[in-house]
Amino acid sequence: MNPLAHKAPEPTTGDAPARIGGPHPKLVIATGPFAHEGTTTTRIMVEVLGAAMAVVAAAWWYFGIAAVLVVAAAAAGAVATEWLFTRDRSSSTLRDGSAALTGVLLGLTLPPGLPLWMAFTGGVAAIGLGKLLWGGLGSNVFNPALVGRAFLQAAFPTAMTTWSVPKGPAAGAVEMTVGPGTMALPLMQPKVDAVSSATPLGLSKFEGQITEIMPLLTGNTAGSLGETSALLLIICGVWLVARRLCDWRLPVSTLLSVGVISAVLHFIAPGTYPPPLFVLLSGGLLFAAVFMVTDPVTTPTTRKGAWIFGVGVGALIVLIRNHGGLPEGVMYAVLLMNACTPLIERRTQPKPFGAGSG
Repeated sequence: MNPLAHKAPEPTTGDAPARIGGPHPKLVIATGPFAHEGTTTTRIMVEVLGAAMAVVAAAWWYFGIAAVLVVAAAAAGAVATEWLFTRDRSSSTLRDGSAALTGVLLGLTLPPGLPLWMAFTGGVAAIGLGKLLWGGLGSNVFNPALVGRAFLQAAFPTAMTTWSVPKGPAAGAVEMTVGPGTMALPLMQPKVDAVSSATPLGLSKFEGQITEIMPLLTGNTAGSLGETSALLLIICGVWLVARRLCDWRLPVSTLLSVGVISAVLHFIAPGTYPPPLFVLLSGGLLFAAVFMVTDPVTTPTTRKGAWIFGVGVGALIVLIRNHGGLPEGVMYAVLLMNACTPLIERRTQPKPFGAGSG
């Protein structure tokens, strides 16, 4: 007689399936979902991080080794904070790459000459205030990288609005020296490394000067590290969509709304409002459309909600850029729409199959 023939079914705990019929069950009881495509959080984070590293390489080419150090400092602050406040050090929150990606994205929103201790502090704020305070990955309302940047913008406004002149291609080689401002000690006044330069948005807003399209496409302009090359950012966005790592509706609706509104305003008052192509290629718009607006945690998951979110971000960007005190408005636009995401998600949920119309 088979000793396993009358063996009781194995006990189940949590979501483990109930096995009936011995070691080779004919019936397995489990809860949905039953179809899996093999996508994991780690895979998504690693692939998005790979796309972001291409932008880091471009920033290195234009701004030198200091750009890499700023990104590394921000990533170190994010990972260190995640490690410090995680009880289970072997948990997936440390291994899935989400903290490192947050730090890298934050670093790419910072000026090239920002002191490293400020970048590290921004990484701490991004994880602590933007992620862990809300309960960890998947529970945060606001984009953690932008929370870190908003903290730095409020704490160090002068350093966050001081832009270095790109000098990689102009010098004929990548700059490998690091200025005293980058290596400034914590809470000490950093020295000026080089002559600062206005960004294309600053020139347009305060001086009425429109930067040519080719420098915007190649990235040979002053600005944040992630504003390097519009062409490269477009390639990264197409790759992420092709890999199905983000909802294409989010970046498309954002860029489409900015382009349409800017075109209408430029048509009405061409001497007051810049042309739409310049608006699309300048500043941090493309970087945000590719890496910030597509964040699956802080943006709507419904199709209709994605369109509403993107249009809202685009409209706020145009409004802040043209009528705000600062030339850039991407960070504030995304964070404001992050706050609206729960309401958008609630209002755009599709009706269950068979539900009444009443």
